[in-house]
Amino acid sequence: MVDERSAVLETEALTRDFGDFRAVDAVTFSVLRGEIFGLIGPNGAGKSTLVKMLTTLLPPTSGRARVAGYDVVAEAAAVRAHIGYVPQLLSADGNLTVAENLLMSARLYCVPRRDRRRRIEAALADFGLADAADRLVQTCSGGMIRRLEIAQSVIHEPAVLFMDEPTVGLDPIGRRTVWSHVRDLRDRLGTTVLMTTHLMDEAADLCDRIAVIDRGRLVALDTPKGLEARIGPGATLDDVFAAIAGGEEETGSFRDVRQTRNSAREHA
Repeated sequence: MVDERSAVLETEALTRDFGDFRAVDAVTFSVLRGEIFGLIGPNGAGKSTLVKMLTTLLPPTSGRARVAGYDVVAEAAAVRAHIGYVPQLLSADGNLTVAENLLMSARLYCVPRRDRRRRIEAALADFGLADAADRLVQTCSGGMIRRLEIAQSVIHEPAVLFMDEPTVGLDPIGRRTVWSHVRDLRDRLGTTVLMTTHLMDEAADLCDRIAVIDRGRLVALDTPKGLEARIGPGATLDDVFAAIAGGEEETGSFRDVRQTRNSAREHA
């Protein structure tokens, strides 16, 4: 399933500062081709900032990263052509139909005109949206919209798919549907998936390996079972999260705490 000989994503001492606040601190890891790789950590740990650097939305302060073989700074356009991105915030256009959103994405990702209809029809079928093709997105359920956003992000068959909290706001049925589609993308297209999540059952069920980020630093990286074994028999990822990324009690004045939390929230 995973080709252990090749890494499709690599970071080396990747760092991002916002003034005096270090959001990501010298993070180094690699993700293997075809792997579903998770990032977990507390709010403000730097997960979203890390994803933004890897998707070229934010330049690193120092360090290096390569995605799909391309440098995120020197070859940003090539990186963007080989990735898909599902952000936390709503990305589908509510004033367009489901099919029109897919067409817009196909154009933005430079899918050849001759292939667009086939890709759109396949996406509608693969993500269970064929019956909703002509519906305005603003009339769709949250689960349907999330499936559409994933379909939009992979219509050009990217090498790497980034998903920031992919099931936020979904009910258990909607979450399981998204999980099924993520596995299918990996199995059918060989897509590498990097996802952030606060849901430990989601991370345990989906991810081949998980990196734990705390205060901008990579503090652990292993398989879900490997992380649980570090804590002890019967441990779950919730226990891992509490033990590794539980954090220490904040110190300093009220002003210091407020400034730190505001910076972390703005650049999470």
